[in-house]
This record gives sequence, C-alpha cells and structure tokens, in this order.
Amino acid sequence: PDFITFDMGGTSTDVALIDKGRPQIATDLEVHGRPLKTPMLDIHTVGAGGGSIAFVDEGGHLKVGPRSAAAVPGPVCYGLGNEEPTVTDANVVLGILHPTHLLGGRMVIDRDRAVAALSRLAERLGLGVMETAQGVISVVTANMARAIRVISVERGYDPRDYALMAFGGAGPLHAARLARELGVGRILVPRNPGVACAMGLLLTDLKTNFAAGRLIAFDEAVGASLEAAFAGLERQAEAWFAEEGIAPADRIVARSLDMRYVGQAHELSVACPAGAFDAAARAAVRDGFEAAHRHVYGFIADDEAMQVVTIRIEATGRAPKAEIAALAPADRPAEAVLAGAREVWMPEAGGFVSCPLYDRDRLGPGHVVAGPAIVDQMDSTTLILPGQTAKVDAWLNLVIEERT
Repeated sequence: PDFITFDMGGTSTDVALIDKGRPQIATDLEVHGRPLKTPMLDIHTVGAGGGSIAFVDEGGHLKVGPRSAAAVPGPVCYGLGNEEPTVTDANVVLGILHPTHLLGGRMVIDRDRAVAALSRLAERLGLGVMETAQGVISVVTANMARAIRVISVERGYDPRDYALMAFGGAGPLHAARLARELGVGRILVPRNPGVACAMGLLLTDLKTNFAAGRLIAFDEAVGASLEAAFAGLERQAEAWFAEEGIAPADRIVARSLDMRYVGQAHELSVACPAGAFDAAARAAVRDGFEAAHRHVYGFIADDEAMQVVTIRIEATGRAPKAEIAALAPADRPAEAVLAGAREVWMPEAGGFVSCPLYDRDRLGPGHVVAGPAIVDQMDSTTLILPGQTAKVDAWLNLVIEERT
C-alpha cells in the first residue's frame, strides 16, 4: 500500500512518496505576491530524462543533465540534428533500447549516430564506448536516487519500506537499477506506463480543500472554537458539492488541523475525527500530533503547550471511474510468447549477454520472466536485471522483485 512514484520522461524525473499514514504536505506558495499554504503532494523534480545531455565538465568528470535535447531535435539517434549524446543514446548503444526503431516501429532509430556521439565523449574520458554509455546510465541513476532520498530519507522515511512504482516512457527502463541503488525490493510497472498519468485522470475523484486560519490554544476549551470553524468550512464544502453536481451519497468530508508547540515556526498536519470535538477527539488529535512530531523531529515535549494554527477540511466527490478488471491466468507459458533475443551490454553480467525479449502485449497473468530480460511495448521498455524476476499479476502489472 505504500510506494514511491518514479515518473521519468524525456526531460525530467518526478518522484513522490505515497504513504497511507502520511498526511499531505502543507506547502507555502506565493500567488500574486501573497503567501498561500495549501495541501498538496510533495513531488520532487530533477533534470534527468531520456533527453538529458551527457557531457564532460571542466574538471574532467562525466555529468548528465539538467540540460536536455528536448523532443526536437531530441537524442542523437533521432537523426534530427542534435550531436550531443543523451541518456536515450546510451540505452540504444548498450542494446537496452531497440537499435532500429521505437514506438512499435513508428519511430526510426539510428544507432550508428548514437555510437559516434558516445565515441566522442569516450575519447574525452579515456574510456571505451560501452563503458562510457554505461557511465551515463550510472550517473543519471545516481541523480534520480538523490531525488528519491530527498522525499524519503530526508523526511524520515526509509525507501526500503516502499515499493517503487515506475512509469512515464523511461521509468521502467531505469527502475531496476534505481531500485538496487536504493535497496528497494519491489518494483511495480503498470500496464501502460507511458500513459499512466492520463489513466489516472480516469480513476480519480473530484477533490478540493477549504481552510480557515486561526490561532487557538489546544486546551480543554478548544472544542467550541473548532466546531464553529469546521461548521463554516463544511458549509463552503456543501456549496461546492452542489455546484459540481455531486450526489449526497458521493460526498466525503475529512477534517484536519495544522498544529505546533507554542513558539514553533512550522506546523504539522493532524487528522481530526468527525462529529463533536469532545475529550476523546481531543485525545486522538493530541496523540496524532505527538506521533507526527516524534517522527519528523525525533522527540515530543510533554511540558509544552500546543496550539492550532489552521483548521482544514478536504471535500471529495466520488466520480464514475474506468474499471480495471482482474483477468484469468494465462493459458500458456511465458516461453511461448518470446519475441526473440538481443545482445545487451550489462555490467551486472560482466559484458554482453544474450537478453530474451518479450512482447508486453502477449504476456498474461501468472507469467514469470527471469532476468536478464527486456519487455518491449509501444509506450515503454522494461529492463529486468540478472537476479531479478518479473511476474505479471491479474491486472497485467509487472511486479519485479529480487530473487532470493
């Protein structure tokens, strides 16, 4: 249920940590010169994508990004005029990406151009072409690992406790090495990683937030003030539900409080029970604040007074969604849907290795693919390393785990 999202596209990588026990982050924004604190997902972005350009800096070190070749002219292998090698070019040279085409044959790839560009970079580094191409992959993997540590380790969360959900056109291509870098034991690749964000729009509810700024002592008399504030916010939510045409049975309201110890400059968001704010509700909120404070700061201060800074409600309107049905197990073994093999350069295998290729469209529930292997599909490519196994679940997700 808890996972780290890894969305790698052409120019950047977006990562976020989704934890059922972690509230949304109240983030400070500035709108028309005015500060605004609003709940949102804590998404961190770095300049690491398929089009990120590899170069040698003034100190002679290999760097990747944040400068990008973008979609046009794109990587060298697109043949549209760029001469600087990119992450995509490195994957083409290594054999991980198809050497002649992408997008199911819709886009022609020129591997020779990519080799020439990587060769120029290799000369500056004093390395072979394959070692240089793998160096590009290693550097961009390190860049993405740092991004994930920002939203996990630096927030007090251990990435090893989470699954890595890889999507975007390039996410599944790099997820296996990224997971190993972080010690993550499970990777989830959705059925169509290249259009996962669009699919998300078909599976989400309507949602908005309402807030009231207050500075209230969190003591035995706090209940009346909180109930009055929540009542006002819930009237706003009811008006929003009516405006959006949400049926009463599909309306959900969740309460929360931004709290701190008196004198602190930062608040923590704490869930607040519905109904009357009685002694039981006050105890639940106090326990929630102390648990959050201990997690974030490592301690609680029993003798310090608490205060409420902001009262919030999140209004959710359940909407009709696209249904994804579980499928029956495949009626033939995975070996029956092999699409061929390709020579791939993998340091994990000590050099070139014949890598079996699988067509994602022909894989079904229950199929198991042992690495090294490559799973091709129109909108992405999934790399499975030696020592890893991918299993297709009932919803056609690929679940990649380390073999024990």
